[in-house]
Amino acid sequence: MPVPMPDTALDLDAYLPRLGFDAPPPPTLHTLRVLQQRHTEAFPFETIATLLRLPVAIDLASLQRKLLHEGRGGYCFELNSLFLALLQALGFEARALTARVMMGRVDDALPPRSHMLVEVRLDEAAYMVDVGFGGMVPTGPLRLDTEAPQATAHEDYRIVIRDGSHAVHARVLDTWRALYVFDLQPQAPIDLEVANWYVWTNPASTFPGQLRVARTGPGLRRTLNGGRLGLHRLGQASEHRQLPDADAVIDALREVFGLRVPEGPALHAAITARLAADAMAASA
Repeated sequence: MPVPMPDTALDLDAYLPRLGFDAPPPPTLHTLRVLQQRHTEAFPFETIATLLRLPVAIDLASLQRKLLHEGRGGYCFELNSLFLALLQALGFEARALTARVMMGRVDDALPPRSHMLVEVRLDEAAYMVDVGFGGMVPTGPLRLDTEAPQATAHEDYRIVIRDGSHAVHARVLDTWRALYVFDLQPQAPIDLEVANWYVWTNPASTFPGQLRVARTGPGLRRTLNGGRLGLHRLGQASEHRQLPDADAVIDALREVFGLRVPEGPALHAAITARLAADAMAASA
């Protein structure tokens, strides 16, 4: 049964051991680096809820039930909201920001603010941290005052600063790829609620009816897009395998990504429909 949590209580006893800590660590840059890397390893990015077209709540009680007690992951508004609560509880000066996703875009239309990230101010410097950007999530904090490449435990990243906006790029096999662009405008809880509502409800969003999963590990990333399972090792070409059916996808959710999947026939049916739609699109 889900464990009820008061809205204002962060369950550090359940949260910190998942990240390898038996006591609250100090709010230092080293701690921030360790927390961000371990968070992307421990809590998968996953969109099972939007595949099933279910509501996605981002209040603290709902996030803790899902991520800490039900064995699930989530997408950016879930993962980064919970991570923000953790950082603030540990004494970091941290706040929410939102971004416009540029990855995969082929036009010049202005996309909505559909991604959440976190700004942390530490030792008179500002950093962006993000534990919820799927298969290209940064695995280390990035300084906001430099355009130089910055190393993480996985790819190098850089931030291109233009007219008050910060564009995040990742270096993949010596090619810089644009991920998203953000500014430093503070985001109130209602701003996050509205943006999150768009992501899981709007027909123009890329999330409803889709299954995307990602999890990092030492020197690698694992991804799942519908039934396409990917293994991405640093400095090497990616490996992909098409899973044959819903049973194989559910097995991967459990065994590859460590998720405790919802019980009942709805998930199996939704995955079957997703695989059929992807197969039809590929053959068109």
